[in-house]
Amino acid sequence: VQLQASGGGLVQAGGSLRLSCAASGRTSSTYAMGWFRQVPGKEREFVAAISKSGGSVGLADSVKGRFTISRDNAKNTVYLQMNSLKPEDTAVYSCAAAGVYYSSGSSSPIAYDYWGQGTLVTVSS
Repeated sequence: VQLQASGGGLVQAGGSLRLSCAASGRTSSTYAMGWFRQVPGKEREFVAAISKSGGSVGLADSVKGRFTISRDNAKNTVYLQMNSLKPEDTAVYSCAAAGVYYSSGSSSPIAYDYWGQGTLVTVSS
């Protein structure tokens, strides 16, 4: 499966962005999906995950109450709605498809077999 993330950009603190992750090849409903972010010089950080059906989600504590993950399996697309953005949310955001044993996704990057290229989110203060 190939993953294409989009929707990043420059936004002021307090603003919103919606990231999209479009899957091609095998349908995205085959996989639980996750979003991760990374700042240069730091480890990749879990942001959110969603199960194959979309019925189960998980969010990092740092984004709970501000970010929402959702999916539209008919469109093979996963979304990350980011509200009340903070400068510390600045990072490259990547989407990933989990391995077959992780039907609900995972907060660990090693659970993910496929990765898309990242999209840069910059939040100015």
